[in-house]
Amino acid sequence: MAEPKASPSAAMPRLAAIALGPLTPIGAGVAIVACLLDQALKYWLLFVFDIGAKGTVVLAPVLDLVLVWNSGISYGLLQQTTATGRWILLGVKAVAVILLWGWLARTRSKLAAVSLGLIIGGALGNAIDRLSYGAVVDFVLFHIFGFNWYVFNLADAAIVAGVGGLLYESLRTESAAKAP
Repeated sequence: MAEPKASPSAAMPRLAAIALGPLTPIGAGVAIVACLLDQALKYWLLFVFDIGAKGTVVLAPVLDLVLVWNSGISYGLLQQTTATGRWILLGVKAVAVILLWGWLARTRSKLAAVSLGLIIGGALGNAIDRLSYGAVVDFVLFHIFGFNWYVFNLADAAIVAGVGGLLYESLRTESAAKAP
């Protein structure tokens, strides 16, 4: 006698078990807020403040606003000028977000959940830029003693804060958040 085949709906609880953990709502909430804040600020800078027409705007002796379209990844590496290159970067980003989400589903630390949410939200914010404009909108320039830091945005700051939180977590406890 043939065994009955599992229905597609039977696979849903298994998928939910893989994708959802006790702290997933915290991480997902942080990701949504980080992404929305990033996108709202970029929208305001581009279409209300019109940063493209203003050029460099001095905020402080060491901090300027300046519009830069980053068609690469972090620090302008791997610049892509073709649609194929942009789609490859988006694909890599999608895989990274999926892996980070898997980590989020398994974490038991609130700090790790918030940190992973920041990284995921920042990655999604920059992915939206790449889909919408073909490049990431960067606008914050930190400079001191003649050294210009890379131009970055709120999504990048969220990613750095998230990585910092994960590093702190790994040094702070014996039961630190472990990657899957």
